[in-house]
Amino acid sequence: MSHRTSALDAVVFGVDVQSGDVRGDAPSYALCVFDGESIERDVVSYRKLRRLIVDREPAMVATDNMYELAENKDALIALLGDLPDGTRLVQVTGDEQPEPLSRVAKRHGVPYGKDPMQEAEAAARLAARNVGYEVSAFTDTTEVKVARGRSTGKGGWSEDRYTRKIHGSVKRRSREVESELDDAALEYEKDVTEKYGGFSNAIFRVSGRPEDIPVGRERSGDVRIEIERERRDGIEFHPLVKRRDHVLVGIDPGTTTAVAVVGLDGEVLDVLSTRTADTAAVIEWIVERGRPILVAADVTPMPETVEKIRRSFDAAPWTPTSDLPVDTKQHRTREEGYDNDHERDAMAAALSAFDEREDQFRRIARKVPPEFDRGEVTARVVTGEESVETVLEDLTEPDEAETEETEHTPRELTDEEKRIRDLERQVERLQSHVDQLEDTVDEKDDRIEELEGELSEARREERREARERREVTRLQRKNERLEREIEELEDDNEALEGKLDRLKELWKLDHSNFADVSAKKKDLVPIKPVETFTTNALEAAHENYGLAEDDVIFLRDASGAGRSTAERLVDVDPRVVLKAGGDLSDVADEILFEHEIPVGPAADVRMQEVDELAVARETDVEAVIEDWHERAEERRKEQNAEMVDQIISEHRVRDDEAGASGL
Repeated sequence: MSHRTSALDAVVFGVDVQSGDVRGDAPSYALCVFDGESIERDVVSYRKLRRLIVDREPAMVATDNMYELAENKDALIALLGDLPDGTRLVQVTGDEQPEPLSRVAKRHGVPYGKDPMQEAEAAARLAARNVGYEVSAFTDTTEVKVARGRSTGKGGWSEDRYTRKIHGSVKRRSREVESELDDAALEYEKDVTEKYGGFSNAIFRVSGRPEDIPVGRERSGDVRIEIERERRDGIEFHPLVKRRDHVLVGIDPGTTTAVAVVGLDGEVLDVLSTRTADTAAVIEWIVERGRPILVAADVTPMPETVEKIRRSFDAAPWTPTSDLPVDTKQHRTREEGYDNDHERDAMAAALSAFDEREDQFRRIARKVPPEFDRGEVTARVVTGEESVETVLEDLTEPDEAETEETEHTPRELTDEEKRIRDLERQVERLQSHVDQLEDTVDEKDDRIEELEGELSEARREERREARERREVTRLQRKNERLEREIEELEDDNEALEGKLDRLKELWKLDHSNFADVSAKKKDLVPIKPVETFTTNALEAAHENYGLAEDDVIFLRDASGAGRSTAERLVDVDPRVVLKAGGDLSDVADEILFEHEIPVGPAADVRMQEVDELAVARETDVEAVIEDWHERAEERRKEQNAEMVDQIISEHRVRDDEAGASGL
């Protein structure tokens, strides 16, 4: 199978120097025009050659050395810029390190001769077969500029209207260009400069070559359109077709066919599994990915389908001595990615074949000089069972045409020209080294940026962990504090529960409904303590547990009360007042006595205090009240006797005063 696509339906110019030199005066060129069927031959001047290229717009201008058409790099870039949009300059002998034209022609079966016209024809035929490299100084980005076609002028009564008209025309044409680019589905970036009445210019950076753009250069009236490709930093070479390296192929046939492609270095390049593709489609998929020198299966003997594919490539076969075990295939493909067992089996077959041939590939690589294609030599050794030395000797065998002396002998360069050539080569080497260093710097910068990102991420992670640790510590401390508070609250709760129980008992005693109170508790009476016999103390006791009629009030300190305080206590109308310390003032004692409020010593009552409140036996309280009544009766008798004595005394005084006055 041929792995190249034909370009014979396009016109190709083959060019070679007939006489003279591009650095000298009036060089002439052998021109071969090849359209796939017929050949036109002519000898033309450099100027006529350039004119023919512009007029006929060939698909390619092919030569064995690009510097036969330009004296230096700048001139070459200028030549590339002047080529028609659809024309490419092709160097058929290679890129930066070209091969002899005779060797390339022989390798591809193209007739060759040392005559300049024969070399021009060989270059044209090779380019028509897509052999060679396109010489490029421009990217695939094209700048389309829509701008003013004339000046807006200076002054004048109609200058504003004239300027607005021009800018409006530019804006309208810019929109038309944008619409055409959208219709062609081209990607672009737009940069517009707005001016009075419209646009002064609009620049479109289009991803495509000029021949792909549906807009051409024009200049009509108020608007002009300029088209210019974006320049590269230097000269680049692009193969006319993608190179296909030599590879090893592993195939697992069946309802699901799997194919694995492995390079000569043991790297898995691609893998496929399909249930729909036939053998022809599988072969086409392999062709797009390389040139097989060995086809392998994971079972022995080789299945018929695999053998058919192998014969189509004329590749060497490989099968294991016995069917590969599943664990062996799993181990060999453990570092590779696959979607199913069929892909795994295909990769295992190709990788096992590589393992067996790896030493042979290394020996071949050590023996092949840099100027030879290692893959080509390896393929001939593996498939043709030739020795490396035999293959290298065959590839280096000089052509008879190279040994023949013809009139087409390059002239001897002058010292100055040699110096220029050497300096140009040195500049190219230095530029290449600079490019490599710049690539290295870019890689280092990318790596630094990547590491800085990782460092920033690590720092963010560390800060986050530190915040988490601080938060955990804070929560632990808060938890410990809350646990201590809970313990304290539990203690308080227990105390309050006991207090509540006691208050419930007191509440039962403080109410008239004693139906649910036991007989034992009926002998108890609640007592409400008051710290001092003052108005504030009475109010505080009233707020805490209430002072009501018939309460038993306990004054811890009975001294210091005045009339208002005694009257405040009289308003409560207690059952009895017990006093522990201090003596009642005379006024307080008199007021309480007058209102028949019993007062007795607290020492006569056996009290049991419960927090702010207290309880005592009813019998003790009744005893104090009875004792007060007895004392009160005696006190009233004494008061009555004193009052009688006073009346008698006062009567005697009046009698004495009357007798004295009678005398």
